[in-house]
Amino acid sequence: MLGLRRLLAVSGRHAPEVTSASAASSHSAVFFRALQILAQPGPVRLQKLSAPDTGIVELRLERPEAKNAIGKEMLQGLRSAIQEVEAATAANVVLVASSVPKVFCAGADLKERRLMGPTEVRDFVNSLRSTFSSFEALSIPTIAVVEGVAFGGGLELALSCDLRICGEDAKFSLPETGLAIIPGAGGTQRLPRIVGRSRAKELIFTGRRFDAVEAVTMGVVNYCVPAGEAYQKALELAREINQKGPVAVKMAKKAINQGAEVDMPSALAVEEECYEQILHTQDRLEGLAAFAEKRKPVYKGK
Repeated sequence: MLGLRRLLAVSGRHAPEVTSASAASSHSAVFFRALQILAQPGPVRLQKLSAPDTGIVELRLERPEAKNAIGKEMLQGLRSAIQEVEAATAANVVLVASSVPKVFCAGADLKERRLMGPTEVRDFVNSLRSTFSSFEALSIPTIAVVEGVAFGGGLELALSCDLRICGEDAKFSLPETGLAIIPGAGGTQRLPRIVGRSRAKELIFTGRRFDAVEAVTMGVVNYCVPAGEAYQKALELAREINQKGPVAVKMAKKAINQGAEVDMPSALAVEEECYEQILHTQDRLEGLAAFAEKRKPVYKGK
């Protein structure tokens, strides 16, 4: 029973006290029920791929009953996953995908939102915005795999990724003005930086949906592929990135992201600083040696 209590403590649950010998016969049933509770999958799953794809990490949204709508539990799952990725020194690329057919993420959980007061809504949205900013700030590249709908917070999650791949049946929207609110998890800031201020205003003011063809035309996504093939295309890109020097890729991301927010002289100073970080790496020497020896380099992220 002590082992059961420890298992339940991990999940935030508590085991009942045994008050008589007659209760002992139910121990096994309670124990196995506890294991079933603990085994229930959460709405976010993080998985490290094995060789030959070591270095690629998958973050999967798994809340089919709500079309991956983002509620409190999923938000906590996203935050925990980001912390795990940050701590994983061997991670080089993250794929963000859905395990729910024809859905990437339907946005915020409005059923849960209806039960919140203004203060709770503010805290939730602020936490969601902070979470997506933390995801955007990861030092390694992130790739969103969009099949089906990406609405509201779902599109905002995709926009916080470095690259986006979609299937041809994908649908996108920031519909918040139709609910008398605005995109609150970065949509008003990231979308105009990608598609331009005027086009972003149109999409946000009207809240209209746009399809995969328009998404790739506007630059919202990098590639549009046949429905069901977005994951494979994203994995191909992840594999290409995974073969490059890990420190170099991180510094390239830092130089682009930080440089885009400042004037050109300051941006070039950022580039210089990032280049300095790779000058004394073992990987830089390995790249030169591999080129001279006409072989494939073996980078170690050092």
